[in-house]
Amino acid sequence: MLEILGYDFMINAFIVGILIAIIIPCIGIVVVLKRLSTIGDALSHSSLAGVAAGLVVGINPILGAVVFAVIAALGIERIRKSIPKYGEISTAVITSVGVGLAAIFSGFVKSGNFNSFLFGSLVAISPFELYLVVGLSTVVLALFAFLFKALFYMTFDEESAKLAGIPVKLVGTVFTILTAVTISISARVVGALVVSSMMVLPVAAAMQIAKSYKQTVWYSVLFSVIFVVIGLFVSFYWDLKPGGTIVMTGVITLVVTLLVKAIKGKVTMRDQGA
Repeated sequence: MLEILGYDFMINAFIVGILIAIIIPCIGIVVVLKRLSTIGDALSHSSLAGVAAGLVVGINPILGAVVFAVIAALGIERIRKSIPKYGEISTAVITSVGVGLAAIFSGFVKSGNFNSFLFGSLVAISPFELYLVVGLSTVVLALFAFLFKALFYMTFDEESAKLAGIPVKLVGTVFTILTAVTISISARVVGALVVSSMMVLPVAAAMQIAKSYKQTVWYSVLFSVIFVVIGLFVSFYWDLKPGGTIVMTGVITLVVTLLVKAIKGKVTMRDQGA
């Protein structure tokens, strides 16, 4: 079983995958609780356009993904401020732009590398991308820890957060950029088309057993790491796409937690009735 760790590309995949597994639910819990899941889709499609653009112009695709996703994130914030009554339009517009640009740029990509960013790839992580992901993940995690209390207040009551002196607009913009960076650096292992699912599944599973916001964060990270580790093992030995395998591991886990919670609820009701 451990011969998998005899391959350098698998060691890189595990390092990158676990780092991504740690930062995705940190961002995902805010996205889920604020019902902003559509932002994940918008930014994932924008990052895909950045991947294609990077391959066309000859720069590292992850750098291209980061640039495009950050621009898209700032675009969402700008559109929201312009039409606050219809803020959901911003994600639809950015999603459309991302899909359109990805389709256009992909037509100019000569190599088959573009497909590896759709559902993830184990063998394609270069040393530069490894260092890039390590650096950006560290920044995202540090900023999330620094903004933890502010994001907590903003998640449940923005008006109270403003009264408490929290710069809501600034923190919101920083968080949107962190979301963009997280999604874009996840494309290599998880895949751009399924990364938004990874922002939701660990959080949804954690919410079934956690009793507080902080517990939900910790359980989400634990679930996410488990999903990635199991997904990488299964995809390696069964020759499957890692992104899809990781997501299906998450789906199965969520279904199991829901069933266990439902069974416990019925048992509790029966005992109380007795």
